[in-house]
Amino acid sequence: MNTPTTRLPKYVDYKDVQYLKTFLTPHARMVSARKSDMPASHQRKIRTAIKRARFMALLPYIAR
Repeated sequence: MNTPTTRLPKYVDYKDVQYLKTFLTPHARMVSARKSDMPASHQRKIRTAIKRARFMALLPYIAR
């Protein structure tokens, strides 16, 4: 999932579900930082947005 740093958005919106799904496994777990190949600052933004989207029921906690 190599994402170059130049294409990373400045703000990660929790309502952008399609973008956030690219960082989830088929079991709805977050992809590790090693596999996503992102800087730690962006990984933290993604993590916060995924948690907010799950709380608002836009993303599942568990997918089967």
